[in-house]
Amino acid sequence: MAKDVIIACDFDSKEKVLNFLDLFKGRKPFVKIGMELYYAEGPAIVKEIKARGHKIFLDLKLHDIPNTVKKAMSVLSRLDVDMCNLHAAGATSMMKGALEGLTRADGTRPMLIAVTQLTSTDQETMERDLLIEKPIDQVVMHYSKVSADAGLDGVVCSPLEAEKVHATCGKDFVTVTPGIRFADGEVGDQKRIMTPEQARKIGSDYIVVGRPITASADPVAAYERCVKEFLG
Repeated sequence: MAKDVIIACDFDSKEKVLNFLDLFKGRKPFVKIGMELYYAEGPAIVKEIKARGHKIFLDLKLHDIPNTVKKAMSVLSRLDVDMCNLHAAGATSMMKGALEGLTRADGTRPMLIAVTQLTSTDQETMERDLLIEKPIDQVVMHYSKVSADAGLDGVVCSPLEAEKVHATCGKDFVTVTPGIRFADGEVGDQKRIMTPEQARKIGSDYIVVGRPITASADPVAAYERCVKEFLG
C-alpha cells in the first residue's frame, strides 16, 4: 500500500494556496483541500490544483441523510479528486449511499474514508458534549468496523489508533491520520498527536500535516523533513 504525506492547504484564497504550492517548484505534493478553501473558492480551485498535477484529498466531512449525501457525492465525483470523506456517525445507510453516489458510470471512484472522532476530541469532551461514555479507543474501533463493513476504504483517525484500526479491520483498510506535529513543534489545538516518525512506526498509511508545514518559515524544508521522517 502506498504511503504519503498530505499537506493540509488550509488557506482562505486561491492566491494564497497557489503561491504556497509554487514554492515547491515542480514537486507535486499530495494536498488536502478542506472547508475553508473550498468554501472560499468553490469547485474551481479543486480543478485548478488537480490540473497542476497534485493528488487531492477533498476534506468536506459530509454528514446528512443518506439521499442528500448520495447526491452530493455524485457531484463531488466529477471533480476527479483522489480521496474524500464523511462522518462515520452518519451510520451505515449514509455511507452506502455515499459510495453509490461517488461511483461513476465506468465503476471508478475516489477513495472514500470516514472520520471516526476528530483529533481535537478527547475522552472528557466526548462524554460531556456527545454523551458517549465508552472509551474513545473503543468508539473509534467500532466506527472503523462499521465503516469497513459498509464498504469504505478506510478512516480518518488519530495516529494513536492506526495500529489498532489495522488489527480490527485488516492491513489494507487505510488509516489517514492528522494530529501530526514535529517533536520540537507546537501542539496547537490538537490533543491526540504523534510525530511523523512515530506515525510511521505505528502503521499510519497517510499523515495529514498542516501548520507544521504551512506556517513554517521554510515550508519546503518542513515538508521534506516530514517526508524523510515518515517515509524513512
